[in-house]
Amino acid sequence: MTDRPRLTGPRVALRPGAGEDTEELFVRRSDPTVARWWGPAERGEIADKIAGRDEAEFLVIEVDGAVAGGIQFCELGGEEFRHAGIDIFLGAGFQGRGLGREAIGLLVEYLLGERGHHRLIIDPAVANEPAVRCYRAVGFTPVGVMREYQRMADGRWHDGLLMELLASDRTR
Repeated sequence: MTDRPRLTGPRVALRPGAGEDTEELFVRRSDPTVARWWGPAERGEIADKIAGRDEAEFLVIEVDGAVAGGIQFCELGGEEFRHAGIDIFLGAGFQGRGLGREAIGLLVEYLLGERGHHRLIIDPAVANEPAVRCYRAVGFTPVGVMREYQRMADGRWHDGLLMELLASDRTR
């Protein structure tokens, strides 16, 4: 595990979580607009993420002092394939306001700059059009469709869209 960063933008702060964040994060993850893509929320899973008992590094997304959601990254591969993957969720009241774009942008800058990654990936469901638009706005480009990639809350397999952002794309 790395030391979890604190990252601040104009409207969004990313910070390590604390035990008292568990309930608000549970509420955000339980929101139907989030659970549709992430599956059912579990307090124990959220507590494990906050405590660092997960392979991903988890950060709370805070907006005006309120817990808006969570963002995580996982550093993958050996030196020859080193890259990082990102996942994010925002509660319904925080969606559609550019906050996800800002949060991802902060994490992208951290992963490319301070962590030295040259490639980042994200894998939304193909049908999650708002998420795909958000990731495109940050600079991610589609690589391909992963058929029957994820079993969703409805019990069926859904296609995922593999998207990437290369550090070299940002300098062109």
